[in-house]
Amino acid sequence: MTSPMISEQTKARFDREVAKYPADQKQSAVMACLTIVQQEQGFVSAQSEQLVADYLGMAPIAVHEVTTFYNMYNQQAVGKYKLNVCTNLPCQLRDGAKALKHLEHKLGIAMGETTADGLFTLQQSECLGACADSPVMLVNDVTMCSFMSNEKLDQLIDGLKSAEAK
Repeated sequence: MTSPMISEQTKARFDREVAKYPADQKQSAVMACLTIVQQEQGFVSAQSEQLVADYLGMAPIAVHEVTTFYNMYNQQAVGKYKLNVCTNLPCQLRDGAKALKHLEHKLGIAMGETTADGLFTLQQSECLGACADSPVMLVNDVTMCSFMSNEKLDQLIDGLKSAEAK
């Protein structure tokens, strides 16, 4: 049932998540299992998707659909700081696209790229659910940043760089 590529520790973590659901609904643990893979490997590869699919008895495409639907799953290695800038229409109307362009210029990368030092990956995001606070961004899928003027964006980037230098 499991591939040799899944460590015993990972299998135990998968087992704990699967145990939260009725036996005939173990596929409900797909998001938790993908999160575990990402925590351990930094991103979810196609091979990892296959391992999760095999473990949960799912079609590989069904796992891939989950991975690609949610911004929180990285499909390739990302920088230490993943910056997701909302570019959905309400944020665009309130300078979300300008915020993304400002970050591209400041970091010297295009959307979807990672800085040469591996610190920052810049991504666009669909609605982050904070339209009234736009432009908004999410740092490392955890920290919501609101009202991100160019000045606030500069402070954020400079602060993160400064923290890394220490």
